[in-house]
Amino acid sequence: MQRYKWIERYWLIATLLTAVPLVSQAGSLENAIDSQVKTDVAAQKSQQQIDGLADETVELLAEYREALRQTDSLRAYNDQLDKLVSSQQKELASINNQLRNIESTQRDIVPLMLKMIDTMAQFVALDLPFLPKERQARVIQLQTLMERADVTIAEKYRRILEAYQVETEYGRTIEAYRDKLTVGEMTRTVDFLRIGRVSLYYLTLDGLEAGIWNEGWQLLSNEYRHPISQGLKVAKKQLPPDLLVLPVKAAGMMP
Repeated sequence: MQRYKWIERYWLIATLLTAVPLVSQAGSLENAIDSQVKTDVAAQKSQQQIDGLADETVELLAEYREALRQTDSLRAYNDQLDKLVSSQQKELASINNQLRNIESTQRDIVPLMLKMIDTMAQFVALDLPFLPKERQARVIQLQTLMERADVTIAEKYRRILEAYQVETEYGRTIEAYRDKLTVGEMTRTVDFLRIGRVSLYYLTLDGLEAGIWNEGWQLLSNEYRHPISQGLKVAKKQLPPDLLVLPVKAAGMMP
């Protein structure tokens, strides 16, 4: 009985002695696992930090490239602005120079225009007395126009040239018109025939009297009444152009 108890005690001691290394190995394994886990966690954190730094580096690089692109764009824009400013400065200088020239030109051209109007007025007064009211009214309009501040110099000059153009056309055309004729104390309505600026005739409405301007109105013989009547019809485009035998104003001579 005592022998069996001793064997049981021996087996228990042997078992305990055998388990001690296992417990020790188990503790070392757990430590190793914990260490490995900690290492893995630390490595994961490090990788996350590396990934974060990489993403941040990529973003910074993109921002840097965008900044370079904007810098190049701004430099090109500034260069264009410099050229534009330089061009505007040259244009401004040119405009200022033109303004100075315009002021000088206006000082010169205004007296010229006034002289042109005076010359036209004298010319109308000394010319054949055709369309007297119309031509004198045109001169008065130009004289009034020169006194208006709301009309530009260019417009005034254009109107004067137009008036001269009208007067010039009179020398190249024939014209028939009806107006009043005053000779002495007698005023009556007659038909006038103008042939350029060469001659001016009249024919009474009844066709019984004809006359020509020669520093005053002079009667013509009856033989010229028919040619003047034909000339009136040609001027009114009632007849085709034809040869007209008419007296012409000559210095000191009248038919």
